[in-house]
Amino acid sequence: MELIQLTAVFLLFWVGTEAVINLKYGINEEIKPGSVIGNVTRDALKQGFQIAPQPPYLRVISNSEPRWVELSPAGILTTQMKIDRDVVCRQNPKCIISLEVMSNSMEICVIKVEIEDLNDNAPRFPTSHIDIEISENASPGTRFPLEGASDPDSGIFGVQSYSITPNELFGLEIKTRGDGSKIAELVVQKSLDRETQSHYSYEISAEDGGDPPKIGAVQLNIRVIDSNDNNPVFDEPVYTVNVMENSPVNTLVIDLNATDPDEGTNGEVVYSFNSYVTEKTREAFKIDPRTGIITVNGVLDYETTQIYEIDVQAKDLGPNSIPAHCKVTVNVMDTNDNPPVISLLSLNTEMVEVSENAQRGYVIALVRVSDKDSGANGKVKCTLQGNVPFRLQEYESFSTILVDGRLDREQKDTFNLTIQAEDSGIPQLRATKSLVVKVTDENDNPPHFLKPHYQEMVMENNLPGSCLLAVSAEDPDLGMNGTVSYSIVPGEIKHMDVNTYVSINPSGRIYSMRSFDHEYTRTFDFKVLARDNGNPSLSSNATVRIVVLDVNDNTPVMTNPPLVNGTAEVSIPRNAGVGYMVTQVKADDYDEGENGRLTYTISEGDRAFFEIDQVNGEVRSTRMFGENAKSTYEITVVARDHGKPSLSASAYIVVYLSPDLNAQETIGPVNLSLIFIIALGSIAAILFITMIFVAVKCKRDNKEIRTYNCRVAEYSYGNQKKSSKKKKLSKNDIRLVPRDVEETDKMNVVSCSSLTSSLNYFDYHQQSLPLGCRRSESTFLNVENQNSRNAAPNHGYQHSFTGQGHQQPDLIINGMPLPE
Repeated sequence: MELIQLTAVFLLFWVGTEAVINLKYGINEEIKPGSVIGNVTRDALKQGFQIAPQPPYLRVISNSEPRWVELSPAGILTTQMKIDRDVVCRQNPKCIISLEVMSNSMEICVIKVEIEDLNDNAPRFPTSHIDIEISENASPGTRFPLEGASDPDSGIFGVQSYSITPNELFGLEIKTRGDGSKIAELVVQKSLDRETQSHYSYEISAEDGGDPPKIGAVQLNIRVIDSNDNNPVFDEPVYTVNVMENSPVNTLVIDLNATDPDEGTNGEVVYSFNSYVTEKTREAFKIDPRTGIITVNGVLDYETTQIYEIDVQAKDLGPNSIPAHCKVTVNVMDTNDNPPVISLLSLNTEMVEVSENAQRGYVIALVRVSDKDSGANGKVKCTLQGNVPFRLQEYESFSTILVDGRLDREQKDTFNLTIQAEDSGIPQLRATKSLVVKVTDENDNPPHFLKPHYQEMVMENNLPGSCLLAVSAEDPDLGMNGTVSYSIVPGEIKHMDVNTYVSINPSGRIYSMRSFDHEYTRTFDFKVLARDNGNPSLSSNATVRIVVLDVNDNTPVMTNPPLVNGTAEVSIPRNAGVGYMVTQVKADDYDEGENGRLTYTISEGDRAFFEIDQVNGEVRSTRMFGENAKSTYEITVVARDHGKPSLSASAYIVVYLSPDLNAQETIGPVNLSLIFIIALGSIAAILFITMIFVAVKCKRDNKEIRTYNCRVAEYSYGNQKKSSKKKKLSKNDIRLVPRDVEETDKMNVVSCSSLTSSLNYFDYHQQSLPLGCRRSESTFLNVENQNSRNAAPNHGYQHSFTGQGHQQPDLIINGMPLPE
């Protein structure tokens, strides 16, 4: 494979926030299909071009020659077919294929691929031989234009020189035409003599500039004819004229004049185009053979051909005439006859798509505006019409349409853009181009519930799997972005998974997973999640409350009186009067409202002897029971709720008349609770008063006893002996006894602290009571009985306590009474 000559010229320039990178590559013509021209992705990245992380890295906006080159998704530029530059670009000095590509980051890369010419063609003459007649009296220096050779190659590989077989009579002079091509003129170098030699044959060779050069040749045949005294002569060898394009046919171009001083036919001049004047020139112009006037013969288009070079010859009608030659250069002048042409360099020239999330400055399309006119006639200004969230950014060779505002497909999904191009000619010409911009959807809207809170009333004892309600969420996005699915948010209801209570299908219908019990669960809440299928997905939730309504599904249960096998036995006095409360029937119903409100009735049995309060269930007697009354009575009490249908429970009650019980006739209901409360209150009040009295008296006694400072001592009284060991006083040793109990004389051991805190008033005989007795030491007291108290003077102790009645009890310490 031939080596690809690759040149990359990088130009990075910024306009605002957009970047345009120009990449230029060069390849030789004739390379085989599939040859790599360049790695556009790599070369663009080197210049900081932002490219998507995965293919396709670049999006091709335009390709001037899609038949010859293509850009792969990976960004590799390759040839599609064998390229023959001479066919594509002919003699143009530059042969360029251009592509415009765009990345997802709004950057544009302009790729120029120049096809470089190879010297693969030799110069070629249009005919195999050239015949020319020259008068024998042609003076040296006389020139005769020769038809040139053509070479499809361009530039230096085109025809560069001509040569003739070396000789002394004729030479060649090379001239360059206005289009850059080279022609040869045959120049007479010496005088000719027809009688000496009338025919000459030479080889004319055309050579290009290749290395090595390629050569084309043609046979030149020269015939020398008899002389004609005078030849026609043009006023100027070269003429230059200007003609406006689109000039009508027969418009005068130039009036040529060639003079011949001869008379008659020898002086009559005839004008014509040289034989090698191209057919294209002959279609555009014509010449009058008699007058030499050149006029317009066809359509002149500046945009097609700007210059015509016409070789004209004039020869008289005499024998052996030597023609005169001149060159007429016709410059076609431009007029503003071409309106601007707007081309959209996008895959779809009628509609482009842009994401609603596209940011400001995002390129949606490339616009190329061209005007074939030149100068001011071809200077075009491009604008975007209307108040739309887009703008036009102009560059040197193209313009871009950019996002210039916020796009929201849910508000407006289509924009009709009008591009207007206007040139600067007189009069001005303008053109417009319409473009439909479709805003594509992005997942930018989460599902939205119609209500943030849902509540549904459900009767208890529902069937599992029954539909409770349906929730609905809307998503304005399209396709999968707007497709909503539903699920239950994980949670617990009474310490159980919410999914054991309810389930939801993808369409939003909520089903029960169990039978609800109002007595166990009256309400429960859970959340429903609505999620779309976009990437990434968006979601929202709503709260659903299920209210379980009560159903009369609980039968009343008898709780009082206690039943055994549905039967209760109660006893009442035989002499019970009218209104005597036999018993109170109570029943519980776990239902609510009317379903749980009970009414009591006596349905069977001795209904004539008893009645029942329908509300509180109290059963009372309605008549007296005499001595001759039977001993047992039977009734059936029914507790019935008010539900629909109504449920009931019954109790079979046997009433016994007992002769051993006496009862006062009670009329009306007695409030036992009130009596109980009054009794408790009375007891509490008595205890409180007693405590206050004891506290006050103890405080007074403490003040009196505090005047003694006890010491440990031993005392004796009468015939008693002091105790051999000391005893501590505990609260179990103290008791109160009535005054009339027989008192005995006995010595007791009492701690000082006990005396100080517990004893109130004592009658005692103290012998030499030591001072400074500490609270932890003991004091012996000799306590007298009731009789010795009255004989206080005989024992020598002071009785200072008065006002003590004989009903007051004595304080007993360790079994011995101490008088108050």
